[in-house]
Amino acid sequence: MGSHVVDELIKQGYRVTVLDDLSGGFKENVSPSADFIFGSIEDKPLLEKLFQEKNFDYVFHLAAYAAEGLSHFIRYFNYNNNLIGSINLINLSVKYKIRCFVFTSSIAVYGKNQLPMLERTVPAPEDPYGIAKYAVELDLNCAHQMFGLNYIIFRPHNVYGERQNIGDKYRNVIGIFMNQIMLKQPITIFGDGEQSRAFSYIKDVAPIIAKSIKNDNSYNEIFNVGADKPYSINELLKIVVEVFNVDPEINSQPARNEVIHAFSSHDKLKEYFGFTSQYSLSEGVKIMADWAKQTGPKNTNIFNNIEIEENLPPIWRKI
Repeated sequence: MGSHVVDELIKQGYRVTVLDDLSGGFKENVSPSADFIFGSIEDKPLLEKLFQEKNFDYVFHLAAYAAEGLSHFIRYFNYNNNLIGSINLINLSVKYKIRCFVFTSSIAVYGKNQLPMLERTVPAPEDPYGIAKYAVELDLNCAHQMFGLNYIIFRPHNVYGERQNIGDKYRNVIGIFMNQIMLKQPITIFGDGEQSRAFSYIKDVAPIIAKSIKNDNSYNEIFNVGADKPYSINELLKIVVEVFNVDPEINSQPARNEVIHAFSSHDKLKEYFGFTSQYSLSEGVKIMADWAKQTGPKNTNIFNNIEIEENLPPIWRKI
């Protein structure tokens, strides 16, 4: 997601500095027009140096390990990366008088609340990932009240598209399906496959995030962003296998402890930005599949810092 937001900002004429530890992406995804710095938001001295030297006007914070299901088993890593790292950025944004802090949260903050999920719905996250995201949202509001730091919070959901790390077996189901197909492996389905999500194509999400700083009315507001129509995992699989023209073997796994149905309203986004989704799921999957076929499959990444083994899905265990 970050590399696409960078592209959109560069199109608008901004000078962009990218900080990334490449734990979830690849350097070749970053535009050569951006200044790339290899590093982590957990590195406070590095962050201080960058804020001091670069004289930033805006901060776009998209750095997170967004493995919602895995977050139960990597609690320290999750909170250190997704919460403490975020606080490092917020502190420096206050100190160096950033004009606006744009934060990509997640609809994971809603948990199992009523559908469709609305920005005015009181969050009740069900997993450590959602808890971390909601905590950052609360802290941004505190920083605004105390120090006047402007913010915009986006809650994207199930974003997919070109440049996604399809070798990550813990997140991004569309990429996982495509990678398994290209590796001629069985397709992993948790439970009965009737879980539903509104899968959101990257080019329906990144442009809105990038242009938000030009809309003063959006400051200090929260927006859901993504596709309107939910699909079950089984429906998604049918679309993916049709694009690849395969009849795959299914690797059925026990159901995970997860929110079964999740999709949100985007009425507020439409009101503030005139947003209308441009890509159907079939269209977005086709574009991503063409890219995936061209780049080829990726080796499956193994997360080596599992902290809790109890109730860990068998397929996520080290081989």
